[in-house]
Amino acid sequence: MTNNQQHFEELVASIDGAELGNLFGKQCGKINKKAFVAFFQDEMVFKLGRETVDELKYKYEGSQNWDPSGKKRPMKDWLQVPNAYPNDWKILTKKATMYFEESQKT
Repeated sequence: MTNNQQHFEELVASIDGAELGNLFGKQCGKINKKAFVAFFQDEMVFKLGRETVDELKYKYEGSQNWDPSGKKRPMKDWLQVPNAYPNDWKILTKKATMYFEESQKT
């Protein structure tokens, strides 16, 4: 297990009601059986919504819409953030949690 993967698992464990699971064969964090973060290519992936993803892609150099299949079909609500930004992963995990909670209200 890499340090980044351990950091990912610790972040998921720090969220009330969250548990580790799988999404498209990739390790993820889930709340109520719905994924809100994932771990892919030693980087973290966050479900933040299209608008937020579009804004943050420019803040985190090298970040991109997540394409878990590798078939050039990126997911517009998900942002893959390079492992150069592990200090921001906690903030982004919180944003993903808030996005998840908001999406459950509708």
